[in-house]
Amino acid sequence: MNPIAFTIFGLPIMWYGVLISLGVLSALLLSNYTCKMKNLNFDILFDTFFISFPMAIIGARLYYVIFSFEDYADNLWSIFNTRGGGLAIHGGLIFGLTTAFFYLRKKKQNFLEYADVSVPGIILAQAIGRWGNFFNREAHGGEVTLEFISKFPEFIQRGMYIEGTYYHPTFLYESIWNVLVCVTLIILLKRSKQPGTVLFAYIGLYSLGRFFIEGLRTDSLMFGPIRMAQFVSLIGILSSIIFLIYIYRRKKSL
Repeated sequence: MNPIAFTIFGLPIMWYGVLISLGVLSALLLSNYTCKMKNLNFDILFDTFFISFPMAIIGARLYYVIFSFEDYADNLWSIFNTRGGGLAIHGGLIFGLTTAFFYLRKKKQNFLEYADVSVPGIILAQAIGRWGNFFNREAHGGEVTLEFISKFPEFIQRGMYIEGTYYHPTFLYESIWNVLVCVTLIILLKRSKQPGTVLFAYIGLYSLGRFFIEGLRTDSLMFGPIRMAQFVSLIGILSSIIFLIYIYRRKKSL
């Protein structure tokens, strides 16, 4: 599986970057639709994106480097090389959403309303971006048998055949889960009236899928014996449940 999509003037352009760019473009197009659905100003969301996205990339890289620093200790300059991967979605979400919160607050806009219309696009971008892991032959699971992998399309079988062994295509599991969550969030967005409902549904649903899929992976970022993605996912699931219960009870009391 060739991680290089094409070259420009001798500079190799990686599939990883191409797919992240495609994911971002898809997220913006979907967000334009969801803004119209909720009568929100897409220009404000677009401006927020240009402030938040660079911070999300920094956060995703910083998070990854912190929990795998031993891979960079001997060559600190390699920290700045993201062409071959090494971005952690949880770090990107934390930095990106935090930046958006403060920017929208400064603009006197409702953060929860704009977050609700953004998260369907965000998880769609995640679904597309996961295929960059496929081309890099990373973020896969443990070993599987030929009988198991033969149930997948042939190109998946070839991509998951690494150094004589077949592996779980966990990138595919998460990509499919993210698409299903995206559809669910759009349906919920059409029906929900309480700001923040879609945001916390996204946090809970994504975290639920990620928790189980992370358990299959062989390259998890670790903090001692703890898989960080599973730990953060548990926090996400709990915060989602608490918020949605709060909304439900508040609605009943009105």
